[in-house]
Amino acid sequence: MSKKKMKYVEPNDFVLDHDSWNYGIPKLPRMSALEFEGIYNLIPFDGKRNPSGRSTTSHKMFFPYRTAANNWYPKIGMAESAAEAVVGLQGVMSKATYDVEFQPLAVQYEDENGDLRSHTYDLRLTFNTGHRRLFFVRFDESLKLPVTARDIKAIIAGTPRNAADEVMIVNASDYTRQRRDNILRMHYFVFHPDDEADEVLLHVARSNRAFYYMKDLFPQAPIAQPRAFAACHRLVARGSLCAKLDNVLWENSHLELAA
Repeated sequence: MSKKKMKYVEPNDFVLDHDSWNYGIPKLPRMSALEFEGIYNLIPFDGKRNPSGRSTTSHKMFFPYRTAANNWYPKIGMAESAAEAVVGLQGVMSKATYDVEFQPLAVQYEDENGDLRSHTYDLRLTFNTGHRRLFFVRFDESLKLPVTARDIKAIIAGTPRNAADEVMIVNASDYTRQRRDNILRMHYFVFHPDDEADEVLLHVARSNRAFYYMKDLFPQAPIAQPRAFAACHRLVARGSLCAKLDNVLWENSHLELAA
């Protein structure tokens, strides 16, 4: 009787000696994408492609998010990289955004060799005005390649006109690890609102323009420091305060009032 092949490979069945002459990232066998059953109180992921297969290079992310399109009910989002995720979550936090879709659209295009290929866009944002924007997110090393530029041109040509009003190319290298962490933290605080704390902190910032660090605002605010800390993140997220997001956003961060 023939034995069925294993669908997954256990760690003990795939051992590489990394102590001698093997300094690179190990090439692991491909694994199937994860299939989720229905999750209580969450709208399921409805993208055209499930990006959850194992990878040794990309940081897959799954998370709940809320938009006006879903009546602010939490929905599962999936992104193939942390950069894709935070680009989408920036859109989620914007008051100008009506909906954010992850892996929203697959298109067919002809590559430079004449072969028919498929590409799934990373994101689609729909704004309150009805304007729709598709996103192509890649790291700088890939975007600099001539073949990538030719592929992007072919992909856009193969995109139906009714799919979106425009396509935006995003350089994932602009989203440093610290910037990504700050955006994820801001997203958390934005969806744990505290309007009173936000109003108090913004009033303090406008009343005393002599502040420099975030911590300079805390003694002047008649609220607990944890609430003030969270309010600063929300005010930066909505653009009322400015900060350098490639540095850690914390009490010793330099903040400025937006112009």
